[in-house]
Amino acid sequence: MIATLQRKPLGQLLLDKGVIRQEQLDRALAGQKQTGNQKLLGEILVELSICTEDQIIESLAQCYGVPYARISPRIADPKAIATLPKEFLEKHQILPLFLVEGILTVAIPEPANVFLIEEIERASGYRAQVVAATVRDIRATLQAYLPNESVFVIDDIIDEVKFEEFALVEHQSVDINNLEQAAGDSPVIKLVNYCIYNAVKEGASDIHIEPGDHSLRVRYRIDGRLVEKLRPPFQMHPAVASRFKIMAALDIAERRLPQDGGIHVMMDKRPIDLRVSTLSGKHGEKIVIRIIDNDRGAVNLERLGFGYDTLKQWRKLIALPNGILLVTGPTGSGKSTTLYASLHELNEPDVNICTVEDPIEYTIAGINQFQVSDKIGFTFVNALRALLRQDPDIMMVGEIRDADTARVAIQSALTGHLILSTLHTNDAPGAVTRLYDLGIEPYLVGATVSGVLAQRLVRKLCQACKEAYEPTINENRQLEKVVGSVETLYRPRGCPKCRNRGFAGRVGIYELLAPDDTMFERISQGASLNELKKLTRAAGMKPLRADGLEKVKAGLTTIEEVYRVTA
Repeated sequence: MIATLQRKPLGQLLLDKGVIRQEQLDRALAGQKQTGNQKLLGEILVELSICTEDQIIESLAQCYGVPYARISPRIADPKAIATLPKEFLEKHQILPLFLVEGILTVAIPEPANVFLIEEIERASGYRAQVVAATVRDIRATLQAYLPNESVFVIDDIIDEVKFEEFALVEHQSVDINNLEQAAGDSPVIKLVNYCIYNAVKEGASDIHIEPGDHSLRVRYRIDGRLVEKLRPPFQMHPAVASRFKIMAALDIAERRLPQDGGIHVMMDKRPIDLRVSTLSGKHGEKIVIRIIDNDRGAVNLERLGFGYDTLKQWRKLIALPNGILLVTGPTGSGKSTTLYASLHELNEPDVNICTVEDPIEYTIAGINQFQVSDKIGFTFVNALRALLRQDPDIMMVGEIRDADTARVAIQSALTGHLILSTLHTNDAPGAVTRLYDLGIEPYLVGATVSGVLAQRLVRKLCQACKEAYEPTINENRQLEKVVGSVETLYRPRGCPKCRNRGFAGRVGIYELLAPDDTMFERISQGASLNELKKLTRAAGMKPLRADGLEKVKAGLTTIEEVYRVTA
């Protein structure tokens, strides 16, 4: 319940907080009078761009002793939402967040509405405590959880799916001028839902819909490798492509230019985000769907595969008060996961952590996350500059893509902030020379870069069916140089648990460059890549391949896997 109720007009609240000026309030009140007082003062203030909805709700929350919350679809609990009828939620625009020990936490846009709180308690049967949130955030989260035209529930048709249904259209021609109707046909909807459902169940990170010369194939990226799953009739391709476009709110009539969008789906009563990309090719549009499953987002550093010494050193680096920490590697090497796990460890009530991402992949409670949008000019550079006025302690930049972003990150580190970001380089020393190439002066690189973590992901052997064998002479020779003699190695076999792949999941291999005084001095003088590699070897840095072979010795993966990703 609300702790204190200070009956104070909204206009006076905003004046007292310095959010608006008296002349702005007078203008808004005049505008409200013109509507015959049919609109609330807050609505008029937002319409006139005098202040934002967030400022209004935050002021009301502070006045009435209620916490203010920024909410999103990723932090709500479906079980809590189910405590109130859909019609009740939509009528009052409220959102149950958590149900703990008989107390239901509910986000509401009107913290002074005592009668609404009493209605919530009667309708739910639980004692209610409230937080204040904007109607915008509440509505967006309700749309993600309650069935409507923008959220797709895919579980209900899966048990009935038979591949024979997809073949019904094999010899039918598709009217390309009526793609919207074709995309709504039952076999097409079932095929698309089945692709999404099956991909999530198998732990895939991406779905590829690929048209060929009179052929259509569906492949999943599982544990970093593409695996063919389906061969639907080629005639279904235009309708399937249109179905994904409709779900992602893209233009189904545009088949020449690339498009990208997002889909919210509900599966097993939890939200899953899909990022859809289309690209026109010789035989039609190729569709790639990135799966962002929040259940796989929260990972601790211990579970990523760090060796003891590397993890200990990385924890020392992320505890620094300032500087730049870079995570490098190719696309799909787990860089974002490492950054999220690091931020999760740094997340404390007395620390202001802000991120700038494109896109935001996983939401972490207690961290301020911002998504860039080139369409409106909200770039990495602009976002970073704005964040510096938000009193941050730690900032994460999704990727340093250009010289401007690199310069602002360097300046932020020099002014006492800890910056975490990613670069696309093959190894840790390459990140230093990459900054040189972006036009950053060597002395600035030497003054700010505190550490570089290079990483790859290797497939893990299925622990239920891996098969032991005695290493060959050649394998022993490769291992002895790095990890000493090994009596037993393991190879994939295949079982129902790993779907006969022999591998289940992936684990990281790492090399961590933490410059010492000598290296700092040489970096500041513009040391070449070859010189940096010699210095890192002399300092005892364990290379990627060596870390991978340690995991081979531990029975986690194979020599072939390590050589594949470190070639």
